[in-house]
Amino acid sequence: MKKLIACMLLSAMVCGALASCGGKEESSEEATTQPTTEATTEAPTEAPTEAPSAVSVEDIDFEDTVVAQSGDAYLAIVDGQWWIQYWGGDDPSKDYLTYSAGVPTITGNGDYTVSVTADTNGFRFDTTGSAEDQYVPSGLQFMAVMIKDGETKFPGAVITVNSVKVDGKELTLDGKPYTSSDDGVETRANLYNQWVSKDNIPQDARSADGKLYEGEGDSVTAASFIGDYSPQAVNPDDFADGWTTVEVDFTVSGIAE
Repeated sequence: MKKLIACMLLSAMVCGALASCGGKEESSEEATTQPTTEATTEAPTEAPTEAPSAVSVEDIDFEDTVVAQSGDAYLAIVDGQWWIQYWGGDDPSKDYLTYSAGVPTITGNGDYTVSVTADTNGFRFDTTGSAEDQYVPSGLQFMAVMIKDGETKFPGAVITVNSVKVDGKELTLDGKPYTSSDDGVETRANLYNQWVSKDNIPQDARSADGKLYEGEGDSVTAASFIGDYSPQAVNPDDFADGWTTVEVDFTVSGIAE
């Protein structure tokens, strides 16, 4: 498979077009080493000037790509240019951070960690055309802890974020992330969602302290502790100068046992 991917990449680059040849169908338990081959199509100002040789590509030790399966948690993240992203690994045109992503399977209430890293041969190859050249993401447009199919698999589950680390440095959070769902399917805890403010937290929001809204219909009122919670707990300024590895430690509670 690597030889096929390498040959196709070379052909595409010689013709002046950058093509995606590697699909990603791996689960978090059965991942295979498949580069996404999405070499520099948006963010860098200059595309690679030389195509990597077939021999050098074959010698690259590509890390496992990771695709979140039903019941897995993952870190959804988008850089400042809407180029470097991870959405669970389903889309090879976006999920540059699929290599060695930390995607745990939720097995019940307890502590878990999700993570992404740009410090991989696969990421470097996909973004620069070389496993030796490091592209460094910068900025932040969106970030959330997600549980795939969480609303149906773990109804009422609560995600409590314990810490967020960027390149090993723990960030100071401005408020607590709450748990909700945008589509009634995936469970999420927004860490930075610029499209939601503290004044319009969704009515399905819940936390370890309880639901953030009480009552139903026209009689809905905000809980007394709603001011402690925020959809923008992470400050994007902490990502402005570049980042490589992001980790989030969290606790899942509320799952019936």
